[in-house]
Amino acid sequence: MTQHQSTQTMKPATAAKKLGVYLEATPAEFREGVVSRAELNALQADPPQWLRDLRRDGPHPRPVVAAKLGVSISGLARGGVTEPLTTEQIEALKQERPEWLERERATQAGVRKEAARLKQRERESAENAESGESGD
Repeated sequence: MTQHQSTQTMKPATAAKKLGVYLEATPAEFREGVVSRAELNALQADPPQWLRDLRRDGPHPRPVVAAKLGVSISGLARGGVTEPLTTEQIEALKQERPEWLERERATQAGVRKEAARLKQRERESAENAESGESGD
């Protein structure tokens, strides 16, 4: 019995998400076709000019905007940012430092701090379990 290796493909939206770009800003030929795993790997390894430009200038999808601003995607929504932003718009927000951005950055910092605390507690519990169970 021979197995045929099928070419793995994905929708353009999935490929755009994996590439970290806003689908509507990609070229029509990218949006209208399907993307094979090999094509995705090639785009990641040697990005064409349109992909380099999109990554540098945007418009960027919400996860990228959130990361560049140091907030969560929910924080963007609470701040009223629902559309993709360009790098220039993101930099302007960083300079303006609106109240919502400062608040959401503080919230995100608290979330990260709590996650780190829990991870450290887990690590300490695991170490104690390995070394101290027969310590009576």
